[in-house]
Amino acid sequence: MIEIIPAIDLIDGKCVRLAQGDFARKKVYHENPLEAAKMFENEGLRRLHIVDLDGAKRGKVTNLKVLETIAANTNLTIDFGGGIKTDEDVKAVFDAGAKMASIGSVAVKEPEKFFAWLEKYGSEKILLGADVKGKNLAINGWQTETKVEILPFLKEYFAKGVTHAFVTDISKDGLLQGSANELYAEILREIPALKLIASGGVSKIEDIHELEKIGCAGVIVGKAIYEGRIRIDELGMMN
Repeated sequence: MIEIIPAIDLIDGKCVRLAQGDFARKKVYHENPLEAAKMFENEGLRRLHIVDLDGAKRGKVTNLKVLETIAANTNLTIDFGGGIKTDEDVKAVFDAGAKMASIGSVAVKEPEKFFAWLEKYGSEKILLGADVKGKNLAINGWQTETKVEILPFLKEYFAKGVTHAFVTDISKDGLLQGSANELYAEILREIPALKLIASGGVSKIEDIHELEKIGCAGVIVGKAIYEGRIRIDELGMMN
């Protein structure tokens, strides 16, 4: 069964969504992210994906207090990412209550550091985040495009011990026009044992069923919930 993972994206401590990673196309959905987290938990959801967009942009974890508040007041299993650059950052994220640290830019730019964290904390606690434009990775909160191709990258990192990864097609994210099914199917054909989490573009329940058929282990859902395209009680029943 596919795991439903609602998303909370943070700017200035508020729950927001961007369109295609564009900070100029921001919409605030909850002034208090804890309310959103409790809403998810009350409907039976058990996971939560928190992205510190301020942290991703600045290269420094910024919204740790929000993580602490949500972790202390819910039983959700939280993965947290955005701006994690140092050993101290990873420790701070876990100390604040996250069960998993989502690592994107560092995994691309400083692989030795990433694999040291993977070895220290284990593959269940380090979630590889890969953001894709076309077939290439983008880093630094999607602001920097690279020449690194997604498939060889995932194959190499899986061979070196990564078991969980979420892949976001930036062209789909926040647009509610469907997810990157062809990309996910291609990844799972090449690396069938990878626990792949789909992210970006989900607009209706049928999109989630399709991702389950492809073989995705999980799906991150954000804007579709906040815009009322998918009811949270529907998601709770799927979990």
